[in-house]
Amino acid sequence: LGSNMTITTMNEMGDFTGIYNTAVSATTRKIEQSPLVGSQHLPDQQKDQPTFGFTVNWSFSDSITVFTGQCFVDKHGKEVLKTMWLLRSRVDKYGDDWKAT
Repeated sequence: LGSNMTITTMNEMGDFTGIYNTAVSATTRKIEQSPLVGSQHLPDQQKDQPTFGFTVNWSFSDSITVFTGQCFVDKHGKEVLKTMWLLRSRVDKYGDDWKAT
């Protein structure tokens, strides 16, 4: 859909930080880049397409999204991230919890 994740730092343990620019949003607020933190399993010779997870703390809404997935390399050598995600929005009261995730 045109979203873009930029990893700015990664340490030797596979922990990383960066920014996420989403192309889609349900809010009426202006979309802004948002910080992310995550971790990946470091690839080795037997496992060269690592699993990973990261969390985006949306700068323009009261919500957080967690992503988990795996990096694949297609037959043309292009890296592709396949993910699943779960978004949690803030609600004002306990009774509204059902519609927050």
